[in-house]
Amino acid sequence: MTDTTRTARAGVPERPSLDGLEETWARRWQSDGTYAFDRSKERADVYSIDTPPPTVSGELHMGHVFSYTHTDTVARFQRMRGRTVFYPLGWDDNGLPTERRVQNVYGVRPDPALPYDPDWRPPAAPVGDDARTNPTAISRRNFIELCEFLTVEDEKVFEALWRRLGLSVDWSLTYTTIGPAARAASQRAFLRNLARGEAYQAEAPTLWDIGFGTAVAQAELEDRERPGAYHRLRFTGPGGREVLIDTTRPELLPACVALVCHPDDERYADLVDTSVRTPVFGVEVPVRAHPLADPAKGTGIAMVCTFGDLADVTWWRELRLDTRVVVGRDGRLLPEPPAGVPAEPYAALAGQTVNGARRTVVALLGDAGDLVGKPRPITHPVRFYERGDRPLEIVSTRQWYLRNGGRDAGLRDELLARGRELRWVPEHMRHRYEHWVGGLTGDWLVSRQRFFGVPVPVWYRLDDAGEPDWNHPLTPDEATLPIDPTSEPPPGFTEAQRGRPGGFTGDPDVLDTWATSSLTPQIVGGWVTDPDLFGRVFPMDLRPQGHDIIRTWLFATVVRSHLEHGALPWRTAVLSGWILDPDRKKMSKSKGNVVTPMALLAQHGSDAVRYWAANGKPGMDLAFDPAQVKVGRRLATKLLHASRFALGLGAADALRAPATEPLDTAMLAELSGVVATATTAFDGYDHTAALMATEAFFWRFCDDYIELVKERAYGEGPAADSARAALATALSVQLRLFAPVLPFVTEEVWSWWRYGSVHLSTWPTTYEVGRAMRAPGDPALLRLAADALGQVRRAKSERKLSMKAEVPLAEALGPAALLDQLTTIAGDLRAAGRIATLDLLPDRTPELVIACAF
Repeated sequence: MTDTTRTARAGVPERPSLDGLEETWARRWQSDGTYAFDRSKERADVYSIDTPPPTVSGELHMGHVFSYTHTDTVARFQRMRGRTVFYPLGWDDNGLPTERRVQNVYGVRPDPALPYDPDWRPPAAPVGDDARTNPTAISRRNFIELCEFLTVEDEKVFEALWRRLGLSVDWSLTYTTIGPAARAASQRAFLRNLARGEAYQAEAPTLWDIGFGTAVAQAELEDRERPGAYHRLRFTGPGGREVLIDTTRPELLPACVALVCHPDDERYADLVDTSVRTPVFGVEVPVRAHPLADPAKGTGIAMVCTFGDLADVTWWRELRLDTRVVVGRDGRLLPEPPAGVPAEPYAALAGQTVNGARRTVVALLGDAGDLVGKPRPITHPVRFYERGDRPLEIVSTRQWYLRNGGRDAGLRDELLARGRELRWVPEHMRHRYEHWVGGLTGDWLVSRQRFFGVPVPVWYRLDDAGEPDWNHPLTPDEATLPIDPTSEPPPGFTEAQRGRPGGFTGDPDVLDTWATSSLTPQIVGGWVTDPDLFGRVFPMDLRPQGHDIIRTWLFATVVRSHLEHGALPWRTAVLSGWILDPDRKKMSKSKGNVVTPMALLAQHGSDAVRYWAANGKPGMDLAFDPAQVKVGRRLATKLLHASRFALGLGAADALRAPATEPLDTAMLAELSGVVATATTAFDGYDHTAALMATEAFFWRFCDDYIELVKERAYGEGPAADSARAALATALSVQLRLFAPVLPFVTEEVWSWWRYGSVHLSTWPTTYEVGRAMRAPGDPALLRLAADALGQVRRAKSERKLSMKAEVPLAEALGPAALLDQLTTIAGDLRAAGRIATLDLLPDRTPELVIACAF
């Protein structure tokens, strides 16, 4: 493919340098359309990649560079194997991270009650701490416009970094998760889920983030160790019996609906199916048995409240208990007590924060004599939203859910089977998927009470009293998507009927950002809108991603594809590890150990940073090591200078000539093995093994082979022609082997003597290398020559002589067969070692010994 694109060769520069290569070649690749996807190719000739769209609400970090470099090596390899690569890149710009960034940068907060102000302008950014603490309220639409503005600016910065890193994406395919195409695809998929009964709405206990004011899903949870305290409360049982309960949440006492013990716990067997009275409030609650109760935890009998944790939800649902909700969406106790709870003691708690109510209840318990002993300090895991900074509460809300097997054993089995169909790299990552799917406790909550996201595309009729008919949502025609039900009326209605009895109201919620990101194959592939393209790229060949989002992005994408297409969304998933700091700790902003990549790219060059990243295998964590980046810089520099030297010997004009001399064919034979190793490694998504094999050979090629043949290559005649031919083949092959990892320096060197782009050239094959040899070579011969030359060098070094110093006499001792081999390369050895006389003394030593006389 290379020579079909006729681009003038640059010629070998006087002083080659790595500086400036990124800007030069990024611009050239863009103008030449080097990485443009050719949609005329049949599906068998397409390699499609479902690339992770990075969140643009912050800075790119070394973890991005790490994983995206891995993906890029795959894209470049597949392109050189003759596939047209469908390699789009998107920006994940909707959702909570973007909203939080806008709030912090501009000191604003959205208020849906405010009218849109077309003349409003944001303050100069970034604002101070006071503005962030006391944000300015703006309308929902003004806030969304500000989110859109900031994401566009962030995306420019991100794209500049990706271009600097050398990602070979087709920039004409760029998309955003808040763009029209993504919104339409996300809403279309949701409406089809709704029509098939896979999406449904329910009023249910919901994990709620107080700070963000939204529901969160099971996949977004994380446990954080937090200090707390066990409080022992005295309940009153039949006949005045004392029943002691240990709890970390005494403030939920007015929400208590039962006590629960294990069915086999003899201590409480006589209490089961009786009732007890709560302290302070005197509410009568039942005692029930349930196998999830832990006899060894606390006193062995637990207080069930609506709702303190997920265990409460399970007991409440399975035991069909009453509901007494006391915590509101704002994290404060509701102003009125729940049914059955006396108003007088509750009045002291109304409107308080959870922490404030806890202190008040503890004081009331103490006054009543129902707090037994002092609170016992503990440290225990507390549930948080992964992006939040306040403990989650569980409140009762109406939300949209998508079936994911959490409550459907048949669907769960189907999704587990999909996981077994998928090729996992590394294979053991499949167990994380299976563990997650097997441990689901409910369906996927997909609605969010936020603003900058894909609107839930439904409306509700209002009855004569102005109450919504939740059970019969109004839906749009797919052809009208995307729509916003908060600003557009449903079919058959006018805007004047919004919010009026007999009229309608739009669903105010947006979809979870994963509900859109889980459709990236459909969004970029033109699902419905471009059937021809979709048929050429779907199912996709590769999903690269971090192992930490198997439970979210990977699983959610499998769910959507399974429900919509009855198939996997891709054939292979390659999982990346984490980036660790030099102390082997995970890099994170909270720890202050994050390294941002732009300074490294500017200081050492993109190839050097990519070299460091490529030293990390799929699924394995990698410590950030500045020394490794410097090694990459040294490698790229050596590639420049070694190439210049080889081309200076006339290699460019000898490319298709055969190698005839034994040392030349020995080198090419070893290179053929490297090609086989690297190809097998790349086919197995092991870029690290491919790089290691190529790099090890390259240093032997530079340090040994070039030194051994350069005197011959300077000469004339068949032997010199052979050396130049071998150098040409070796240089051409090695540039292509390095190209997926070191795209800039390889493209630069290629341009000196070849037409077109190295990245559109054919991947080297063992057949190609073999064809460059007049007769088969023996790799052992190169190793023998390198060993002999190394001994001569050591002898000079021990005498503190220059490597150019003459050796009047050298004696080669060793087995006769070995010396017979040495004879075939004796001329190259004498020239490289500057040996005047080389005597061969067979069978004097069991191994090769080169004795030098000075």
